[in-house]
Amino acid sequence: MKRRKVGNMVGLAVLSVVLERPMHPYEMAAVLKERGKDADMPIKWGSLYTVVANLEKHGFVEAVGSVKDGGRPERTVYRITAAGRDEFEDWVRELVGTLEREPPRFKAGLSMMGVLGPDQAVSLLRQRLAQLDERVETTRAGLARWRRELPRLFLVELEYDLAMTEAEARWVRGFLAELTGGAVPGIEEWRHWYETGELPDLEEFVEEKK
Repeated sequence: MKRRKVGNMVGLAVLSVVLERPMHPYEMAAVLKERGKDADMPIKWGSLYTVVANLEKHGFVEAVGSVKDGGRPERTVYRITAAGRDEFEDWVRELVGTLEREPPRFKAGLSMMGVLGPDQAVSLLRQRLAQLDERVETTRAGLARWRRELPRLFLVELEYDLAMTEAEARWVRGFLAELTGGAVPGIEEWRHWYETGELPDLEEFVEEKK
């Protein structure tokens, strides 16, 4: 992935909203929250003003005036520049077209699941599956609602999220069925290791299961 002058994903989010019209940072945050962009990308709201300042420093946005609302301090309004639009488009092209290895936390947990023992692992996977099923239903309902108001182009990230959640739920459900149905070899050895701390001879174990 390209090293960018402003590589924080908040920068991408800011460029996406000022592409529409000039805004001050408080309005940018309000629009992004209203659209649920914090569910699409990691956004640290406390860094918003710093990111806007960095975008301005590198010529991606520029101040075009200020507004004053009641007794609040004046707020600087920013618009995107031609360089900012080029940067935004190039960034999106990279995100859409370039495969990047993004190992999820769940994968890290699976790689170390042996320390929990089989019974606890099954219980936790069931807990995760219930959460996945709930998210699937919530996302489906949200998609059905938004499809009545927005073109599909503006909902593809929700479709992707639904597809990925459904795929993970299918995998967890299948793995659970194997764990509880005896299809995964070594369950008793795993339990013995968890309960006694005695690590089985892995070479012998592999030979036995061939």
